[in-house]
Formats: sequence, structure tokens, C-alpha cells
Amino acid sequence: MPLTDLTLAECLALRPDLDEPADLDTFWDRTLAQARAAGGSARFTPVDTGLTQVTTYDVTVPGFAGEPVRGWLHLPAGTDGPLGCVVEFLGYGRGRGLAHEQVLWANAGYAHFIMDTRGQGWSTAGGDTPDTADVGGTVPGFLTRGAEDPHEHYYRRVFTDAVLFTEAARAHPAVDPARTVVTGISQGGGITLAVAALVPGLAGAMPDVPFLCDIRRGALIAGAPPYTEIAEYLRLHRDRAGTVFSTLSYFDAALLASRATAPALFSIAMMDEVCPPSTSFAAYHRYGGDKDLRVYEFNGHEGGGGHHRREQLAWLRERIGPRRPAVPADSTDPVDPLTPVDPTGPLTPADPAGSTALSALHDPQLA
Repeated sequence: MPLTDLTLAECLALRPDLDEPADLDTFWDRTLAQARAAGGSARFTPVDTGLTQVTTYDVTVPGFAGEPVRGWLHLPAGTDGPLGCVVEFLGYGRGRGLAHEQVLWANAGYAHFIMDTRGQGWSTAGGDTPDTADVGGTVPGFLTRGAEDPHEHYYRRVFTDAVLFTEAARAHPAVDPARTVVTGISQGGGITLAVAALVPGLAGAMPDVPFLCDIRRGALIAGAPPYTEIAEYLRLHRDRAGTVFSTLSYFDAALLASRATAPALFSIAMMDEVCPPSTSFAAYHRYGGDKDLRVYEFNGHEGGGGHHRREQLAWLRERIGPRRPAVPADSTDPVDPLTPVDPTGPLTPADPAGSTALSALHDPQLA
């Protein structure tokens, strides 16, 4: 797949001028206050998955308007809390799937919460959380649901669900709330950035090839859905572009990212036609906390895959995992493959797949 967007050098220099609503903070303060006022308690029901090293619970959390949001909680079997915690949000079209499917983070020793995304679950995994809002007059998908009123937009409900789900995770007795990290791929990456902006005190955020960043540019240049839903809607409603992009600005993760303070590990793929790299870089450059970046120069929307999971495991271990004992200098033990590379070292390709490790803490052009 060829490059279809800006070059890496151009993306590193990119500082887009985005239109931010004057009442963005007030909008979210009021939205979340209303959601919390609905009350209700999270429920955790044990599930027999047949796995012996992971204990799983079926999770239900009151979300937007008190509506139930489903999910999973995976815990390392036989461990006592509080544990470091990973809260995961899912990609576009994916539901929470089956209870035994996603257990990487629990196997690494963390509490792992997975949030079902309301109304989704038709692509790679089924879902169990309906979206109750009216969808009349919209393009198939989610970007144009409520496209002409931010109070009615689909992602107002999803971002609210995600904030409340994260708060429920941090309140669980098995979880150390100060060692909680949020993560997600694509749509999940955009939700991750929103939650990092709206939930104080997180230990980290790991957005991968994030969606919902610089949404207007995405609608103009993306070669594949979901951003193309906006163009399709405006192809018919030619006179509504101003209203639609004004609405979507309340859910633009590149705008919200400036409010985040937790350290972050981003990944961006330079041949991504779904979430063009320039849109993800808009969020990266505006991100308010310390940040690291892994660029996958020869990958599309699949991003870094297993190579990037390895990067995340090392990054998490340094921040919320148990500390490893020091290895004596004369030890003959093999080197731990998860030992992170010194970030002050030279910027070199990290693996044959074309990943480049970049650190905003040590490279002035990324600051």
C-alpha cells in the first residue's frame, strides 16, 4: 500500500489550526454531571471460561442516562489486589466478543477491563450493548448519528459510557486507581484520548492508530470508512457542512487531547487509509502530557500488531507493573526481551516491520 497522506517529516512538523468550540469544557462538565446524577452501581458476575490462569467477570456499568453498558473484567487467577489496571476500548464495529477471547493483559499480571461499545458488534466480534437513540436520516454507521446537534450525537453517549466505565474500573477492589491505564485501537484510540482528557489521575494512555482526530481533515482525505460516512452525508446535505463539523468538534480527540495530563504511548501507521497519519499526528502534537511515539512506516490501519503489543508490555511494566529485581552485572541470564531501549539513545528502526521509536521527551522536533 503506498503513502496516501503527508510524509513522516511533514507529519512531524504538522501543527494544524483546529476550530475548538468555546464551550467545549462546559459541554463535557455538564454531560458528565448529568450522567453521574443518574446513579446506579456496577455489577460483576463470575463467568466460567474454562481458563485456569485468568478469572473473568461479566460486567455491567450504568452509562449515559443510566443505560447499561456491558463489558468483561479479566484478573490474573490467584492474585490479590490492588493491581495495575488496563481499561480497553474497542475498534469500530467490534463488540466485546466472547469471554475467553482477549486475555493478554491479564496474563501480563494486570486487571483488564474491556468496554462493549453501544450499538456495535457486527464485524470481528459480537456486542451486547444497544444504542437506544433514533438513527433516522443518517448514513449507515455512527459518525452522522445526531450530526447536527452535539447533545444528540452518538459519541456523546459513547464517551460518557467510557468515562463512567473507567471510573467503575478504578473503584473495583482489585484495582489500584493510581495505576490505571486506558488503551484502544482506531475508534478505541479516539475514545482513549477522550477518556485521558476527561478522567484525571490516570497513570497512562495508549492510543493506537487513533480515529476521531482532526475529523474534518479525515473526512476530506480518508480513502476508506468510517470518515467517508461524513462525506457521504454531506454529498446529499450540501448546505449543512458548517453545522456538521461544528457538532463533530465536540468529539474531536485532537481537541480533547490537549486536556490530558497522563503519560501516553502513541502508535501511528504511515500507510493508513482509514485513519490517515496526519490526523493522528494532530492529536499527538496537541497531547497535553508526556508522550512517546512508535511510527510504523510500512503499515496500514493494522498498525504495529504484535510488535507494538511488545512495546506496550514494556511501557506498561515501567509504569504500573511490579518492579523487576536488578540483574547482577556478571549474570549469565538471558536478556529480558521486554527490557525497554534507553529513550535517550539514537532514533533507529525498532524492527524489520518498519517501526521507528520516537520520544517526545528527548527529541525537540516532537515536543
